[in-house]
Amino acid sequence: MPRKKKEAITPIGKRIKRARLDKKMTFEMMANETGYSIAYIKGIEAGKETPPVGTLLQIARALEMDSGFFLREQESQLRKRIKAYKKRTENYAYASLTPGAENKHLKAFRVEIEGMTDHKGVGYQHEGEEFVYVLKGDIEVVVGDHVNRLGKDNSLHFNSGIRHQMRNVGKETAELIVVLYNP
Repeated sequence: MPRKKKEAITPIGKRIKRARLDKKMTFEMMANETGYSIAYIKGIEAGKETPPVGTLLQIARALEMDSGFFLREQESQLRKRIKAYKKRTENYAYASLTPGAENKHLKAFRVEIEGMTDHKGVGYQHEGEEFVYVLKGDIEVVVGDHVNRLGKDNSLHFNSGIRHQMRNVGKETAELIVVLYNP
């Protein structure tokens, strides 16, 4: 009986690079549209950086594309990473709570950040609003220069157009619900 061939998954960085080149967008143009450094964008395209949801939303907006083009495949890759938890090098994982919402302005995710670690990457900034609800653990959410400390059953709603960063300040894995509104 013939074995079913596994479908190859194109890494997210290659998909972004292909879309950027198809739009004839330079690194400089992408940096100006997203606010991310050229080095960070090159790192994403080379597969050296794993972009979080907010970054993917910002890149999709800059490329005038449906964010689902990036998020569906990213979600599949993250499910595999969650199953292979001990082999992960990234210190966070997320799963969509709103499948099929690719063309919607509101998206919700369940996010896990390993103990005593930052959400890997640069500070995030994307148009819209963000709501964070802590299910388990202790985190800090830095919005601009302001540090917000949240524990279980605490929440924060903020302007995601301001550079922000999340980190787990506890020893256990923090679990969050993050809702993004992107106009």
